[in-house]
Amino acid sequence: MNIKRDIYLNRLISSKHNSMIKVVTGMRRSGKSYLLFNIFVNHLKQCNIDDSHIILIDLEDRRNKDLRNPDNLLNYIDSKIQDEQMYYVLLDEIQKVDEFEDVLNSYLKVNNVDLYVTGSNSKMLSKDVITEFRGRGEEVKIRPLSFKEFLSANSMTKEECLEEYLIYGGLPKIASIEEKLKKEEYLKGLFAKTYITDIKERYSIQNDSDLEELINIIASNIGGLTNPLKLQNTFKSVKKSDISVNTIKTYSDLLQDTFLIEKSVRYDIKGKKYIETPSKYYFEDLGLRNARLNFRQIEPTHLLENLIYNELRIKGYSVDVGQVTLNTKNEEGKSQRKHLEVDFVCNRGYNRIYIQSAYSLNTQEKMSQELQSLLNIKDNFQKVIITYGLQPTYMNEDGILIMNIFDFLLKDDII
Repeated sequence: MNIKRDIYLNRLISSKHNSMIKVVTGMRRSGKSYLLFNIFVNHLKQCNIDDSHIILIDLEDRRNKDLRNPDNLLNYIDSKIQDEQMYYVLLDEIQKVDEFEDVLNSYLKVNNVDLYVTGSNSKMLSKDVITEFRGRGEEVKIRPLSFKEFLSANSMTKEECLEEYLIYGGLPKIASIEEKLKKEEYLKGLFAKTYITDIKERYSIQNDSDLEELINIIASNIGGLTNPLKLQNTFKSVKKSDISVNTIKTYSDLLQDTFLIEKSVRYDIKGKKYIETPSKYYFEDLGLRNARLNFRQIEPTHLLENLIYNELRIKGYSVDVGQVTLNTKNEEGKSQRKHLEVDFVCNRGYNRIYIQSAYSLNTQEKMSQELQSLLNIKDNFQKVIITYGLQPTYMNEDGILIMNIFDFLLKDDII
């Protein structure tokens, strides 16, 4: 199955010949190897790059086990460089090589080598790219399929496809599995045998019951404000666990490092400052989130919010949780503060967008509720409510865009 990943291909293309090591990161089974060895290689060939100038090495393949020795790998690549023209070196699963940092850094001053690598997320994290390559590594993070990419790989209607996507997520393999039971088995097995194992191996976690329970709690509470102290109280009351706040913070950081979840912090819109706690957590793949809970908690409102968050991140936005503080008076005339939430404060370059996620706007009361926080933001940035359904997208009299989910997911420049 050939699924275009143009967002990531274009990022690789824009980074060609920039004298940096391009490191493709992302969660397991999100398509890192396919992006590099298939999609990017096809691009190079379309640019008339000769096969002899494309050096491909799959280090996970046992046939290449001798190349897992750093000196052997270095000598092999050197032997392939026969002239002064540009060579494209693509290395898959670079973490299989001991001292791989030295091997890669050895090519930083070789003018006719353009270097691209992938790494397992148990060994190669975003922060590793920053620390190991001395400021000469560029991360290209790949995510599970966007809805648009997922739709392109299916023959279903967009409505049917969205229902599937909200339940089973966007890992590329899911798009090729037809039976729902097999989809569930694949996701459950992947979570237990791959993602949890990665975390245990990298961080040598022995007693993992609290880690697994934390994953369950976060999965049950996507889109809900929380903090380590609140999570600690949940452990004490429900699980009778004495886990510390520091351990909870450490475990949540590990889940972010290995690309399972992302944290969105609160931003005071009027005060123009960040509020570190509480925050929200979202899963990078909805199918994995649902599999973790044995497909028991399929709440469309929360899944829609997580979906919108993921798509905004794919589009290149940083995403915060917005807070609007109002000074009001109660019935007795006393001053009081009221905090209103904006689901997403989205920034990309100089552009900012405020977005509310609303599964339904079927009553005037619900419409007024969603509009309230947006109407109390007094700047001129775009304000949007994204809702599930097929009603046409329109601008209301207050200049707020009421957008259906399919326009948001499928029209590239609509926001």
